[in-house]
Amino acid sequence: MENRYAAHPEDFKNYTTEKLRKDFLIESLFVEGELNMVYTHYDRTVVGGAIPTDKPLKLDAGDFLRTEYFLERREVGIVNIGPKGKVVVDGEEFELNKRDCLYIGLGKKEVTFHSEDPKNPARLYIVSALAHKEYPTKVLAIKDAVPTKLGADAESNNRTIYKYIHSEGLQSCQLMMGMTLLEPNNMWNTMPAHIHDRRNEVYLYFDMDEDSRVFHFMGQPNETRHLVVKNEQAIISPPWSIHSGVGTKNYTFIWAMAGENYTFTDMDFVKMENLK
Repeated sequence: MENRYAAHPEDFKNYTTEKLRKDFLIESLFVEGELNMVYTHYDRTVVGGAIPTDKPLKLDAGDFLRTEYFLERREVGIVNIGPKGKVVVDGEEFELNKRDCLYIGLGKKEVTFHSEDPKNPARLYIVSALAHKEYPTKVLAIKDAVPTKLGADAESNNRTIYKYIHSEGLQSCQLMMGMTLLEPNNMWNTMPAHIHDRRNEVYLYFDMDEDSRVFHFMGQPNETRHLVVKNEQAIISPPWSIHSGVGTKNYTFIWAMAGENYTFTDMDFVKMENLK
């Protein structure tokens, strides 16, 4: 478990590119045969990636959380971004095809990750938040998720949003999670930009070619910076920051939020003339 501390926006103004990348970019989540996790002090969110091969991987933070087991005081959302896999939760198996989502509620003691084919393993993306009560452990397959069409070719942001964990989908305490797919020849996401000062957000960019990049914009609206992001890298976005990006090609990203409220539409939009 890697530990990342929070930053004040006034300090953020003075960050170098190296410092930005060190604090906000998660570069190496997915390594075959490993479970890698990052703990951010923004709303105590944990971000992880698991690629189980010939042996299962267990959801375990060692003694970092100082709890008996990982989900003693937490909930977790898992999206498979690779070949077919499964998650075993206290002995119950949940199969996940690519882009399927599993929510696991508070109090589940043993969670393990498996691949159907160890030579072509699953790639399981994990986001966890603190929880106060148990909600049912359930799968929402991509084929059963309700798509929302947004944007247009003229703005280069023709995209489809799938909400997985939210008030009208898989129930949770505070975690919200979903996925956005951009159509070919569309590269912009979340523009005009917004902030939601009551929740942090994490972005995982994937389905990108080796040479493709996303320029992810962050910072306060009047003091923006950018990070150059490769395939299967994640960004920690503070509550005071915008979170928008443009790619060299179309891409897919998973967004996850946790924080003060549970209202997806609680966004403070930023006028284009106020961006600097």
